[in-house]
Amino acid sequence: MIEILDPSRLPRARAAGALVADILQTLKARSDVGTNLLDIDRWAQGMIVDAGAQSCYVDYAPSFGRGPFGHYICTSVNDAVLHGLPHDYALRDGDLVSLDLAVSKDGVVADSAISFVVGADQPPESLAMIDATERALAAGIAVAGPGVRLGDVSHAIGSVLSEAGYPINTEFGGHGVGSTMHQDPHVPNTGRPGRGYRLRPGLLLALEPWIMADTDALVTDADGWTLRSATGCRTAHSEHTIAITADGTEILTAPTR
Repeated sequence: MIEILDPSRLPRARAAGALVADILQTLKARSDVGTNLLDIDRWAQGMIVDAGAQSCYVDYAPSFGRGPFGHYICTSVNDAVLHGLPHDYALRDGDLVSLDLAVSKDGVVADSAISFVVGADQPPESLAMIDATERALAAGIAVAGPGVRLGDVSHAIGSVLSEAGYPINTEFGGHGVGSTMHQDPHVPNTGRPGRGYRLRPGLLLALEPWIMADTDALVTDADGWTLRSATGCRTAHSEHTIAITADGTEILTAPTR
């Protein structure tokens, strides 16, 4: 289902997006060497509940997971890239962390992800991967707008990732959001320009370029949720929820502070 939001619901989408963005930035600031992933999950829970919102993950039970997820945020470290299940692990110097958060507030969902390295050890290869996903995300957002074909957005994202030398997996990618977290259309992280669904005002899209350093193959962890690179290489993930408006595109999950 592709859901088109009535313009009257856009302020609620903005509020949900601002909440997600600010929670992620707070969690990033609090995450350091020695921080436990379960503490990050607990902090996320507190901020979501205090805001009168709901996590989209706690009861999430899709066909590809061993549901329900049972936690409030996805915490993926190093070779883990998607759906990282929070567990008893203390972050180490140089760990590459990806946090993915989807929240529903007042009936509208916003979804965003950030990657960062903790501690003093900042491997250049890890920073380059994060930069590539952020640049690819910016390129996809720059192209998106009313009347644009979905393939143009995917092509813009994929061009940046390919030029940076990273393989691209198309099994998981961006998606529509609205009253629920995962909706049509699927937004692959590469595609052919001029093809696909034509974007309309009122459509909310979660664009999420993610990469693995030397492979496009995933393996599922023993927890039934966490997706890791098949080779054990490092990974990175960036995501924003955007709204297609009559005038262009609005980023809903940009940090407000």
